[in-house]
Amino acid sequence: MLRIFLALSVLALMACTPRGEVTLDPAAATVGQVQRVFIGTTRGQNDDGSFGNKRSEAVRFARYDISVPPDRKLGQITWPPRHGAINPEKQFLTTDELIYQADVAFRADLKTQLAARGGEAVIFVHGYNNNFAEGVYRVAQFAHDLKLPGAVVHYAWPSAAEPLGYAYDRDSTLFARDGLEELLHEVAASGAKRIVLVAHSMGAALTMEALRQTAIRGDRKTLDLISAVILISPDIDVDVFKRSAHSMGKLPQPFLIFGSDRDKALRFSALLSGQWERLGSLKDITRLADLQVTFLDVSEFSQGVGHFTVADSPALITLLTGIQSVEGAFESDRRARVGLLPGVVLTVQNATRVVLQPVALVASDLTR
Repeated sequence: MLRIFLALSVLALMACTPRGEVTLDPAAATVGQVQRVFIGTTRGQNDDGSFGNKRSEAVRFARYDISVPPDRKLGQITWPPRHGAINPEKQFLTTDELIYQADVAFRADLKTQLAARGGEAVIFVHGYNNNFAEGVYRVAQFAHDLKLPGAVVHYAWPSAAEPLGYAYDRDSTLFARDGLEELLHEVAASGAKRIVLVAHSMGAALTMEALRQTAIRGDRKTLDLISAVILISPDIDVDVFKRSAHSMGKLPQPFLIFGSDRDKALRFSALLSGQWERLGSLKDITRLADLQVTFLDVSEFSQGVGHFTVADSPALITLLTGIQSVEGAFESDRRARVGLLPGVVLTVQNATRVVLQPVALVASDLTR
């Protein structure tokens, strides 16, 4: 009964959340900081040309320039009103949008961006219950607030964008794995020297499917370009994750999992799956002992639904942006890692669990 109540509570929270939409305002480029986002998508197009929730076997490519407003809290996305005047000082807005008619044009533009960013690409895969605008604006906010150094690429797969669309989204992750694999090839063909894969929620299951598929094909050229994998609140069965990881062989390093046992959305997912936990709410690190992964427990920073704490917790964002090199921080030995990331560290065989904790310095910065 308690589990049913928790699930209904999460659904109520999701249903009451205002939905995002793309609002074009070229003039906002003179107000906010513009974050360029390259996009590969298997969402079908609506009659007006926008990307909806239907599935498309063809991968389309686009580019959106998003103005990140100066007047907002760290981690916050503020949508413009559906009716009334927009305010570029406070609201996320699109300053330019381009849907490429040919793959070669996408590669040419991305190549220029990669050259300016040291050859590194960060590919973000959104999660369950996201429409197109929400995915694009979230990756713009995430990249901006965490000061991601590479060219930003987003894979927009066909989520139903409905709280009750869990089964549709789960099927869509299987449908969309070929598209993510194709996007990896396009990014590589654009001249990427390193690719960081960042996946949220159900997008983590999609990402593991695509990586497993790439490994089974024997495509080491693409896999060797992946310099890091970051799974945020991954909504995936632990045993399925392990099976996919073993199929890949040696995992890209670092391989990071951000999770929390306070994640209400993962409780809902576990209920639907007939389980008590998902990978993102894992408590027993010994279940991953044979894999070289680092599990970062962000429960202490969790608020509300707690399903995207890495992107929407000001304290945690401040902590993570204080690390000069993400890869260096998580590849370092245990003592160095503790110095960089305050918390309790437990290492079991190859797996490491770090229970992140707020520090006084972070708290003082936020109250200034």
